[in-house]
Amino acid sequence: MASKVRIGIYGAGSIGSTHAKALGSVQDAQIAAMCDTIEARVNEKADAFKVEKRYTDLKKMLKESDLDGLIVAVPNAFHAEGTIEGLKAGCNVLCEKPMALNAAQGRKMVEAAEKAGKVIQMGMVRRFSAESQALRAFAAEGGFGKIYHMRVFMRRRRGIPGLGGWFTTKALSGGGGLIDIGVHVIDQVMWLSDNWEPTTASAGVYSKFGSPLDKYVYTGMWAGPPKLDGVFDVDDYATGLVRFASGATLSLEVSWAANAEDGSLVEILGDKGGAKLDSSGVTIYTEKSGRLADMKLLLAQVVPFDLQAANFVAVCQGKAKPNATGEQGAVVMEVLDAIYKSGELGREVKVGGR
Repeated sequence: MASKVRIGIYGAGSIGSTHAKALGSVQDAQIAAMCDTIEARVNEKADAFKVEKRYTDLKKMLKESDLDGLIVAVPNAFHAEGTIEGLKAGCNVLCEKPMALNAAQGRKMVEAAEKAGKVIQMGMVRRFSAESQALRAFAAEGGFGKIYHMRVFMRRRRGIPGLGGWFTTKALSGGGGLIDIGVHVIDQVMWLSDNWEPTTASAGVYSKFGSPLDKYVYTGMWAGPPKLDGVFDVDDYATGLVRFASGATLSLEVSWAANAEDGSLVEILGDKGGAKLDSSGVTIYTEKSGRLADMKLLLAQVVPFDLQAANFVAVCQGKAKPNATGEQGAVVMEVLDAIYKSGELGREVKVGGR
């Protein structure tokens, strides 16, 4: 019997637990160790997932646990350090989104992977949804033709997570709603359209509702309760336009908080077909037999985190390539950096070194 792939999890919070649960669905995987700076938390989660080895020091875990892979599921400020340490220790790494605080850190992570001869897989879990997979297949079949515009919309009326904590502290998160939830849909349409050469960005970035902390009106809070003695120095709304070398454009609207209706949308326009993905599912807009036709896709649902875990285990076995690469993660970070810079300067800016 082949030995199981030994995975370590760095970060025993909510997302670390999600990854641990997903690994339980992969027959070839073993959670060999868990690490978190809070000892009580790592002990609680290690007990829950029946993990014998638990640590509060990442380097010690990497030295003692003989790992094949490492999942980095800590606050954004520690993604780069955790990933690079894992790569140096000979692990392939699944790093949660966003890749890092900024593109410069992301590029250092990519360089470290190349130097170590290991792989970074980005935690862009929306790629594994049934809807995303169906649209990817439609694109591969040429159903869109030439894609010329994408639109993403992810708006929460009141959805600031952990107000006053690390999510809303720029030094720990790198930003607010844009880097937290906007990263998902930006990556999603770049992947679906295969547009990986962004050139410019023009954006508006705002912070209207999180400060003062005691004046924020809400009905529920993920990662709460709020820390009223904490910090809110990040964005809660962003909008903009990104251009690509292909001639395609991407318009976006992302909010943690706004006086507007909740909703989410991914829309792709091509010269042969278009598509809309929202809460109702996927609709294809195309032509059939010389007539306009709308096609509603009926899809068997999947568990995206389970599929992502299976992909990572296969990567560690050398049987597959990562669905979302470190290089792609770095390009997404360049887009995010450019949007933030454009919002700060009030003008269009170049993306990365392009």
